[in-house]
Amino acid sequence: MKTKHTNIIIIGAGLSGIGAACHLQRKNPNKTYIVLEARTEIGGTWSLFKYPGIRSDSDMYTFGYSFKTWDDDKSFAPAPSILKYLKEASEEYKVTENIVFNQKVVSYNFDTSNNLWTLKTINPITKEESFYTSNHIFNCSGYYNYDHGYTPKFKGLENFKGTFIHPQKWDTNLDYGNKKVVVIGSGATAVTIVPSIAEKVEKVTMLQRSPTYIAALPNKDKIAAFIKKILPSKIAHTLVRTKNILTDMLFFNLCRKFPETMKKIIFKGIKKELGDFPLEPHFKPNYKPWDQRFCLVPDGDFFKALKAGKADVITNTIDTFVKNGIKLSTGEILEADIIVSATGLSLIPFGGAKISINNTPFDITKRFIYKGLMLSELPNFFVFAGYTNASWTLKSDLTSEYISRMLKYLDKNNYSSVKAQVIENNLGEIPLINLNSGYIHRAMDILPKQGDKFPWRLYQNFILDYKVLRIDKINEKRLVFTKN
Repeated sequence: MKTKHTNIIIIGAGLSGIGAACHLQRKNPNKTYIVLEARTEIGGTWSLFKYPGIRSDSDMYTFGYSFKTWDDDKSFAPAPSILKYLKEASEEYKVTENIVFNQKVVSYNFDTSNNLWTLKTINPITKEESFYTSNHIFNCSGYYNYDHGYTPKFKGLENFKGTFIHPQKWDTNLDYGNKKVVVIGSGATAVTIVPSIAEKVEKVTMLQRSPTYIAALPNKDKIAAFIKKILPSKIAHTLVRTKNILTDMLFFNLCRKFPETMKKIIFKGIKKELGDFPLEPHFKPNYKPWDQRFCLVPDGDFFKALKAGKADVITNTIDTFVKNGIKLSTGEILEADIIVSATGLSLIPFGGAKISINNTPFDITKRFIYKGLMLSELPNFFVFAGYTNASWTLKSDLTSEYISRMLKYLDKNNYSSVKAQVIENNLGEIPLINLNSGYIHRAMDILPKQGDKFPWRLYQNFILDYKVLRIDKINEKRLVFTKN
């Protein structure tokens, strides 16, 4: 079988993958590349998920790319607007012609004798196998399982006679008009679905085991609108992006350093949005702000649905599913025609593909992540992972900038491979993702490790990462370079 070769293979045509390709076109036009996408279209999350109201929960000035302006007046964009933005970027930078669809990577093998990666893919539709070789891999496949989300083992689920659905597998033909709907969960997906369907249903209830921090923000940024009105679009985009980065960093750090004070401020804001709807026990989490991801609701749409009486929140636990709904631990029956299990994602690193070096399996769980973008002892393999406390794209943009510099350094010095090595004798281990969320705890044993000191620790700080990835020199003692 013929093997196709290119300098670089990008895995995934989502936000990170399209961004990485655009960066290559801009900064390293001498490199040949292809983008392997397992699905039939670009967009990743934003084309896969179809549940009502799906939108970004980061503002688009930071969630969008540094090199492409966000011209919409909405800061928190719905999925169709994000897809339009991605397609525009792909076409502007001639990325589209380099995408190969229906190519799911099942294995990677690095040959140290020629410093080449060989990838085996399978077409999910025809089951045909293909092989590719490249010098470098950019893994932009994200971190969650595209085949299914996470659903707990609910007692008595088989007794329920209505419709049970996970948002990741939303049926766009589902008729929820004038139906009783229960949304299980309290995260970003739940607080998005509830207000999006509230006008059409008879009643929608968000059933949560415990509360989440929720904040309402205006969907139209007046300061951004003013800046965009008086300045050229690229300058305005950069200024608004900088403003939002600094604002988000300030809020995050205040929550970490002064949690009790920030709790009071947050609860005061929620109470103002709720009106007569009770704050406790539904909106007072038992953890500190930013121990888990914050939920943002544009223009307070979630709170408006509650005040209008079309939506409700119940904080309780599930005893069992029954024929007509859910029996709560208190004995109450919560009636439902449709139950939505907005209970989170299932994580799967690198799309579940097997990685090996010289045909020997490579165990990623034994490796540390270097500067958030390379695994120790894994040559020419770059990982794109975003922030958990800010916009995903901020980090993936910085990763692309670093890789661009790395590729130029390799060419200048006639190197064909680079890998990171742990040289510390006492490097401690901490969880890779420092959030106290269920989907992270469930995946601890399948993820790489994070060290307890730089550069093996992820500080989730854009300014520090900007210095490390865009300013600091490439060559340092933990990197090992080789020539053919």
